[in-house]
Amino acid sequence: MGESEKGPDQRSGGGGRFSLLATDGRARAGLLRTSHGEVPTPVFMPVGTRATVKAVSPRDLEGLGVGIVLANTYHLYLRPGDERIARLGGLHTFMGWDHPILTDSGGFQVFSLAGLRRIDADGVTFRSHIDGSEHRFTPEKAIGIQENLGADIIVCLDECAPSGDYAYNVEALARTHAWAERCLAAKSRDDQALFGIVQGGVFAELRAQSARFLTALGFDGYAIGGLSVGETKEQMHAVLEVVDPLLPADLPRYLMGVGTPEDLVECVARGVDMFDCVLPTRMARNGGVLTRTGRLNIRNARFADDPAPLELGCSCYTCTHFSRAYLRHLTLAKEILGHHLLTLHNLHLMLTIAQEIREAVLARRFQAYRETFWSRFAS
Repeated sequence: MGESEKGPDQRSGGGGRFSLLATDGRARAGLLRTSHGEVPTPVFMPVGTRATVKAVSPRDLEGLGVGIVLANTYHLYLRPGDERIARLGGLHTFMGWDHPILTDSGGFQVFSLAGLRRIDADGVTFRSHIDGSEHRFTPEKAIGIQENLGADIIVCLDECAPSGDYAYNVEALARTHAWAERCLAAKSRDDQALFGIVQGGVFAELRAQSARFLTALGFDGYAIGGLSVGETKEQMHAVLEVVDPLLPADLPRYLMGVGTPEDLVECVARGVDMFDCVLPTRMARNGGVLTRTGRLNIRNARFADDPAPLELGCSCYTCTHFSRAYLRHLTLAKEILGHHLLTLHNLHLMLTIAQEIREAVLARRFQAYRETFWSRFAS
């Protein structure tokens, strides 16, 4: 039996079909089917905010084995515009990427505008960070934009509140839940999967309330939002401990905006399937390097005469062709090639770890993999 045919736990809804192939503890390995291809999980999704993953081309992403990328609704709505993208054939055609795409709702970006936005029960009014022009997002508008973009997976408009403010989270959760119902009603495309977003800050009772409310509505998958916004790792893990048993086992779970090597390991251990984060690409543009033993700053003077690769044993293009000394030179000289090569390495590491985790879960040896990971990382 081929991998895409395995697994008794399958559900088809919207534009997605998810098969849970194996579990090891709470760690999961699955397969998410979309109209643009299959996505093995656990998966790390590189962030292509403005319809491009910074410093790399779609051909580079294919060479790395990227299965799915994320694009940002807020930024694409403002520039070049979702209606223009729709006229030009949709986001896949526009960006030359014939593989799965997930778009977020733009809610996090809007709510991070602070003094530039006003929230009410119906939606949010905000001013563009580009030119100051006024715009309004409602749940229906957010779904309409994402339908114009044509992503394979879309998400509800939600309100991301400060994680430690209980009163604010209570109010925001009521809006998030009401907006989730409206998003579900507004969705009209059958080739897109719609994910609801569990909110509630660091408060266990609010997270449980949110998970129960949203799962009763029947989405195609569930995102966990409002994390990696200032809370501790321990608090993030505690939230995942709460929501894991409350989310349907046969649907994908997406932890929004989280993605370091150690996050992949520890959050898969708590039931997460999908991750995205700008960290690997943003670090690369600033000389930051991810490795299995921690982070390096390639600008450091100790690398000036270092002939070794970024990481011994790494099979990425960067590590098999260039030295730390050369990469330090490119970075200090602000050469674009330096951004490109460091980005390739960082993404390669994230994708490789996700694949290793998947293989470990399928082989029922995830805990051994986790222990080995930490023995190296802490060294």
